[in-house]
Amino acid sequence: MTIDVIKIARTVTSADAILIGAGAGMGVDSGLPDFRGKQGFWHAYPPIAQIGLKFEDVANPKRFIEKPELAWGFYGHRFQLYRNTQPHEGYFILKKWCEDLNIPSFVFTSNVDGHFAQAGWREQLVECHGSLMKLQCLKNCGQTIWSTHSSSVKDMDVCMKTITCQSELPRCPSCNALARPNILMFSDLFWDPHTLIKQEKALKNWLSQNGNKKLLVIEIGAGLTIPTVRSFCENVRYLHDCKMIRINPRDHDKENKITPISMAALEAIDLIDQEIRKG
Repeated sequence: MTIDVIKIARTVTSADAILIGAGAGMGVDSGLPDFRGKQGFWHAYPPIAQIGLKFEDVANPKRFIEKPELAWGFYGHRFQLYRNTQPHEGYFILKKWCEDLNIPSFVFTSNVDGHFAQAGWREQLVECHGSLMKLQCLKNCGQTIWSTHSSSVKDMDVCMKTITCQSELPRCPSCNALARPNILMFSDLFWDPHTLIKQEKALKNWLSQNGNKKLLVIEIGAGLTIPTVRSFCENVRYLHDCKMIRINPRDHDKENKITPISMAALEAIDLIDQEIRKG
């Protein structure tokens, strides 16, 4: 695929507003595991493969009821992995573009690792599947969502031979029921959406202010298996009749007003950045 980097860089620098949509492919370059397909999940967690559970079996609220030590072993390990992994430079390059060029920006992501918040998007952020950095009561007793960092999750002892939690499980500060991550899981009827509702309201206000300007959508690492981010970006592009850049090494089909870049996230962002820095 031939890429007109000069044209793409000009598209970025001439934008009046930038909306970034990011899927799992954005986090892979930080060294985070890719759970695409059951083999990818089992490769990351071999002990779970031995008992025949798939990702959707473990990432399920019923697991916290039936096997809470396994559920928190899996999510406790993921929390520690995300906390101890530095977001790759691409996050900060994107933020630098928006700050240096004085371009308003917003992020819509399905990633639950909290890395966009670490890179500086805190109020201009929708985490459509929630965040592992937040907890909720398993019984939905009325306790508001609280931070993972103020709980025992950060010190959780996970046995990697069995992927089970060996320490005290996180509890709700109000009713002492078991806590769970504030993440939208599979078959999840009890996810607390209050944080998402606030984030979506902020995005709606942002789009009302910036959607009629020269808006640019940059979609990164959003696949077709769970197309939440991809569908959102395409919908925004359609509604606002704006340009869109799609960065994806696999699912990068060219469509009307969509510029495809068949590269991984960091490689593509760095390539565009080199052209922008030439002035």
